[in-house]
Amino acid sequence: MSADETYTRPKRRIFLKLSLFALIAAGAGAFGAVNISRSDLLGAKSGDDTLKSEQAVTRVEWLAAAPGRIEPKSGTVRVGSALLGRIAEVAVKQNDKVEEGELLIRLDDDEARARLQAAETEVASRKRERDAQPLDKARDELREAEDNVFATERELTNARFELEYELQARREGNGTDQRVVHARDGLAKAKDKLQDERSAYAKAQAKSNIPAPNRLESALQAARSDVAVAEALLEKTRILAPVSGTVLQLPAKAGEMVAPSPDQTLAVLGDMSVVRLKAEVDEIDVSKIKVGGKVVVKSNAYPGKEFEGTVAELAPSLTSPQFALRGARRPVDVEVLPVTIDLQGNPPLLPGMRADAFFK
Repeated sequence: MSADETYTRPKRRIFLKLSLFALIAAGAGAFGAVNISRSDLLGAKSGDDTLKSEQAVTRVEWLAAAPGRIEPKSGTVRVGSALLGRIAEVAVKQNDKVEEGELLIRLDDDEARARLQAAETEVASRKRERDAQPLDKARDELREAEDNVFATERELTNARFELEYELQARREGNGTDQRVVHARDGLAKAKDKLQDERSAYAKAQAKSNIPAPNRLESALQAARSDVAVAEALLEKTRILAPVSGTVLQLPAKAGEMVAPSPDQTLAVLGDMSVVRLKAEVDEIDVSKIKVGGKVVVKSNAYPGKEFEGTVAELAPSLTSPQFALRGARRPVDVEVLPVTIDLQGNPPLLPGMRADAFFK
């Protein structure tokens, strides 16, 4: 072994030791840096969470919150047809205010009118035949009661058509409020009179020892039944407003064919004098909600605005949610309680809008 080799080996050992020592020192420093960094981050995160939780606690002012949908005071009333036919006339327009019993849509009624006229003619003929023959005196009171009921039913039908005519005339500018009021009074009186006549007929029919009707009386009763059927058919060609309110939607068009179907809505009505929110409260929050409680309503359509309201009604039972977006129902899903909230003032919220209720 040369002197140079002897000199070189110790130098390599010293270099390796120094390098190893440097690596160990660097690793320790890095580990310390990592420890410090993680501890700092954890400390900072813990502090942020504490701050956020404190802020959340201070901001919570509500007993409960629930999603809902805006609707008119009377709810939305969907009107359809009870008869297969063609629309002959649409008597109103969207946004029109209508009264209960006002004509909305008229179907083609030529056939119904012809049937009614034929049935009434048959009744008149059968009545003449009955009156021309001597009848059992024991049936006089019952026969008179039957005649009075039939005559009053015709009066009621005429009163309904008169009110329909006066309402439409006023809408077209040819009628007056006084004539509408008079027609409504006439309809109410006809209803009361019919009730009285039916009561008198029931009393007469309840008496004992009344003989059965003869052939002429039976024929007259059958003819009068045909009149009632034809009259009901004619009334179904008139689609009237079931409630007073505003025409919110009117998809019906003259000339279209319609049929009795829950999927075919011809008009949607609602009382817009007061709008309300129909909310759904989770069952875990039901005990916190009371009638008369104050509510704040918020809608994404009006960001930053709050609308005041009051709990007006609580449903008598729980039901499945309608507003919350859920997937398939699971056993752990909660039921909801429908809650009706009356909104104060005249908020710009429209029927069908989604909104959230925050109960105080």
